[in-house]
Amino acid sequence: MRIALAQLSSSTDPAANLGLVRRYVAEASDAGAELVVFPEATMHSFDRSPVEAAEPLDGPWASSVRSVAAEHGTTIVAGMFTTTASRRVRNTLLVTGAVEASYDKLHLFDALGYAESDTIQAGDGPAVVELGGVRIGLATCYDIRFPALFTRLAELGAQVVVVPASWASGPNKVHQWRTLACARAMDSTCFVVACDQAEPAVVSRKPTGVGHSLVADPYGSVLRELGSAPELAVVDVDLSLVVEARERMPVLRNARRFPPGA
Repeated sequence: MRIALAQLSSSTDPAANLGLVRRYVAEASDAGAELVVFPEATMHSFDRSPVEAAEPLDGPWASSVRSVAAEHGTTIVAGMFTTTASRRVRNTLLVTGAVEASYDKLHLFDALGYAESDTIQAGDGPAVVELGGVRIGLATCYDIRFPALFTRLAELGAQVVVVPASWASGPNKVHQWRTLACARAMDSTCFVVACDQAEPAVVSRKPTGVGHSLVADPYGSVLRELGSAPELAVVDVDLSLVVEARERMPVLRNARRFPPGA
């Protein structure tokens, strides 16, 4: 499978961000990408309150992204914020193109003095989609710190897990990001495709990204890592490596399950 990492720096203007989506998808499609992965908060950055800009999955922004996917004959994963019946919204991954699905972020970033749960409502469960016979798990940013989610996605059949992110900056954060992506690949014996927001020109206290989007193989080796600036990269992943890794290192089969309180 040929996968594109679209590392961009989104602004607080959804229309301008849609323009970036159009440009990156056109370039990725020309390069033969079947799947184009954008960061969390592609619709608008965390510099704007998600509550102010959230739209339904059939709203104008998501509908425009669907049109881009259809125009170029590819599948897109992009982060947006969607409305709910409550005052809080969802941090959602839109999946559109050859497959139509969505995933709402499960683990909310209530850490380092930031409280995502003030405005975001957590999702209800894991999600796996199938694209061209490949099972793809979905996760978002802070989810990458929770190994059980990734092993569960593998149990549900995932061979690849995409992780759009808007990774908060700070000491050792790039090291943590890279280490966690590689560890989750080994935990799940999946390819992990981790696409972060580029580092913005002016770093704020909000989680706006550090760049360093990467692809890790099921053994935890980094196949490609970007720098901190906006960039598009196309990576070919050989799914036979998942089969090989699961035979040689059968951590999913060997894992013991412990009851609560054990």
